[in-house]
Amino acid sequence: MITQDILMIRPVAFTYNAQTAVNNSFQQQGAAEAAQEKALAEFDTFVSLLRSKGVRVHVVNDTFEPHTPDAIFPNNWISFHSDGTVFLYPMYAENRRAERKPTVLEYIRKTFTVRQQQDLSHYEQQSLFLEGTGSMVLDRDAKIAYACLSPRTDASVLQQFCDATGYTPCIFTSVDAQDAPIYHTNVVMCVAEKQVIICIDSIPDAAEKAHVIATIEQSGKALVTISFEQLAQFAGNMLQIKGNNELPLLVMSSTAYNSLHTTQIETLSKYSELVHSPLNTIETNGGGSARCMMAEVFLTPQ
Repeated sequence: MITQDILMIRPVAFTYNAQTAVNNSFQQQGAAEAAQEKALAEFDTFVSLLRSKGVRVHVVNDTFEPHTPDAIFPNNWISFHSDGTVFLYPMYAENRRAERKPTVLEYIRKTFTVRQQQDLSHYEQQSLFLEGTGSMVLDRDAKIAYACLSPRTDASVLQQFCDATGYTPCIFTSVDAQDAPIYHTNVVMCVAEKQVIICIDSIPDAAEKAHVIATIEQSGKALVTISFEQLAQFAGNMLQIKGNNELPLLVMSSTAYNSLHTTQIETLSKYSELVHSPLNTIETNGGGSARCMMAEVFLTPQ
């Protein structure tokens, strides 16, 4: 199940966020010169590209107050489901909790039919976190929630989400090439309609690795592996969405695309048109890439 509608938040004060850098090794301090200006240009170019491909991009402008340097990554605090449910999530960094802004929720309620809202953000009071479709990579067809545990992804909150939605959790731990824990599942893997792209070597535990592989195989999807080096270039941070004539697009950054080998491009292109845009400033300062910028909307339009 993929959608043609995505929510994106246009940044007004994007910059390096020290509160998230404590456990996001993808962020690079010192890359922030003119970050807002450059990120805005990257954002607008990306949106224009997606719209030219037929994606219905719903852009909401961020607000200066409260200051939310990571508002460009809405998929962490909100998700939208085909039964009309909107989920709100508990966020690790205190300054990211302010991203749950009324302006965004008002736009969604005006544009789509919302039947119910489930708010998990109260778990912040217990220092338990689940950062939306950053923490979980959802197979919406097979109802599987893949999740690598980290300070931002708690198993008990994940189970609450799964109990509420009928998903089955597939839990593992994941590390980068330096054995540092991976902060979000959606930099490790991407679930598309016919394929699952994953850095399987990032799962050090043999039993967990075997379980993830078996779960993917049982879902009937092909396994496409990426390397540690490609993971570091955001090749796991892709998202499949619909474009013109409902044809599938596999969206990623140019950094991610340029890291792929010819055979991987051929394999991925069997089922999707590969679409990429330069997001260098957003990736270095924010530690997130194309997938993090897009919150899929499965609600019914008004």
